[in-house]
Amino acid sequence: MKVCITEKPSVAKDIAAILGASERHDGYFEGNGYQVTWTFGHLCTLKEPADYTDYWKRWNLSSLPMLPPKFGIKLINDRGYEHQFNIIKSLSENAEEIINCGDAGQEGELIQRWVMQKAGVKCPVKRLWISSLTDQSIREGFSRLKPSADFDNLYHAGLSRAIGDWILGMNATRLYSLKYSQNSNVLSVGRVQTPTLALIVQRHFEIANFKPEDYWELKTIYKDALFNATKGRFNTPESAQAALEKIKDLPFTVTDVQEKKGREAPPRLFDLTSLQVECNKKFGWTADETLKLIQSLYEKKVTTYPRVDTTYLSDDIYPQVPGILAKMSPYASLTAPVLSKKIPKSKKVFDNSKVTDHHAIIPTGESPSQLVGNERHLYHLIALRFIAAFYPDCEFNQTTALGKVADVEFKATGKVITSQGWRAVFDKKTDTTGEGESQDGGDTDRILPPLAAGESGPHTPSLQKRTTQPPKLYTEGTLLRAMETAGKTVDDEELRDAMKENGIGRPSTRASIIETLFNRHYIARQRKNIVATQAGIDLIALINEELLKSAKLTGLWENKLRRIERGDYSASDFIGELKELISSIVLNVLSDNSMRKIAIVDAEQQKKNAPISKSASGTSEGSTKTATTRKPAIKTYEQIQCPLCGKGHILKGRTAFGCSEFQNGCSLRLPFSDYPDTLTPARLNTAIKKNFRHES
Repeated sequence: MKVCITEKPSVAKDIAAILGASERHDGYFEGNGYQVTWTFGHLCTLKEPADYTDYWKRWNLSSLPMLPPKFGIKLINDRGYEHQFNIIKSLSENAEEIINCGDAGQEGELIQRWVMQKAGVKCPVKRLWISSLTDQSIREGFSRLKPSADFDNLYHAGLSRAIGDWILGMNATRLYSLKYSQNSNVLSVGRVQTPTLALIVQRHFEIANFKPEDYWELKTIYKDALFNATKGRFNTPESAQAALEKIKDLPFTVTDVQEKKGREAPPRLFDLTSLQVECNKKFGWTADETLKLIQSLYEKKVTTYPRVDTTYLSDDIYPQVPGILAKMSPYASLTAPVLSKKIPKSKKVFDNSKVTDHHAIIPTGESPSQLVGNERHLYHLIALRFIAAFYPDCEFNQTTALGKVADVEFKATGKVITSQGWRAVFDKKTDTTGEGESQDGGDTDRILPPLAAGESGPHTPSLQKRTTQPPKLYTEGTLLRAMETAGKTVDDEELRDAMKENGIGRPSTRASIIETLFNRHYIARQRKNIVATQAGIDLIALINEELLKSAKLTGLWENKLRRIERGDYSASDFIGELKELISSIVLNVLSDNSMRKIAIVDAEQQKKNAPISKSASGTSEGSTKTATTRKPAIKTYEQIQCPLCGKGHILKGRTAFGCSEFQNGCSLRLPFSDYPDTLTPARLNTAIKKNFRHES
């Protein structure tokens, strides 16, 4: 019997139907020589510190760094998960072959490998690798199953990522929480989340410290055409006025007129990040909302695999394109011009060298009729982008006119679209779906009147006062772009592609990282904008290790993980580097005698935060820092709350301090060898907050 292990019951049902495994059992389908079962995503996880040694149960600075000699996995403590795992294990024990049908990506490979390891699989394993869940794709995938060993590097990369996050996350979070938390809250620190937070904090200070400056621009109107002085920016009103006086009574002369034909290629197909950016800009959706929606479209078989970082298609997709377009009946009026002739095979769309595990997100050709609401809007966005990719370039005439008054030079530009090309796809008049999309990057250039070199005449000069503007707050869209390019602001698509290798995190994880920062109250939303809270600002200020908070350096880690996936970098070297790093960080933090503390603002307080504004002193007003009332002085042991159960108070015994709730099961015991009986209540309270923490 061949056993197929999928990630979800819904996927198992689809695969079982294709394979003829129509008999339903508890936790699996069976038939035609196959048993098709499933996980629920992660059934297994890395062991927690307490699973290695009792010494790591307590949150204590003396136990850091926690570096297991060998990392292990365990089954997640859930009765439903345990039941399903036992079914998988039982099926695996009698299997002649196992087919890994997990999500075709790094995380999917890790999920399934852990389950098979835990189940003690000994039979041969093959891998199903598909980019969509259509019936055709599943059939083709089973006809070309690959050896599991082909994906060993993918697994090693995923395992390295998980272990790396454990090493830094577990150790740094305990370290900073014990050392710096004011109110016993967890100070979450992570390999990806902390440099992401650092980007937001950096932007906060760029805005807070920004000093606006006035400047003046010299312009003139000749024959209804607006000309800008090529060197017409002045920092004082006096110099600006002097320049205006110099030219106002002299004629304007056209010195040169050039016309060039230009072409604009269709926008790139979507990868996950560009899709999240576009949806945030167009609909205001969070990155996490977009990810959930596109995952749903994938599972409904109408779009391809979403967790991708490429905007290209592989060459083998080219023969499928006419069939996909032909089946997109709601868009028949838009696909007809493409299908009427041979579809071009542009290098800007098809490039094997730019595709690794999966290609760009495109429609599968399956009917989207069951989609409603936001799912429909998202599909529409993807469908139009896919159709536009096979339209001709947009063609235009670009006119550049140069002029002069005395020794002051002026310039004017204008553009006239001569052939819409792909822009016709986004024209509401030709959009038969009733959900017209605005033209992305629509032309706002002016049309110039007829001009000839050498002509001269009167003109109307003027000065326009401007003020320099601070950098804009991040939105989720712009933050995703910053994570993708390791903090660099990059508009050019080609350059962005080149920088993806060193981006922060992966497309599939960036949404959850941003949500984690919100949940930890390090950042907050102000409409579409993202601002740093005082806790987030304070945390970044505390961290002296650049590697923990530098977007650039963290991007280099991501590069190494991709190299592990390709097989040209060692997973053990990556883990070894992180072990050395965390050991150094622990030493540095323990040697800090500054007594600095961080308070986490709760959710209700977050809602009351006012927008950031520049004060006269150069600091931010209305930020997330809240006034705190002084707590009563600790004068008795009874005033100290038990840090273990949170219900009782501290009692002093013969050999140790304990909890008043000991009769109800609280096991707190603070021996006098660690907490001397000579400690005053106030000092004991300080020692408990500093050195003791229960698992949370």
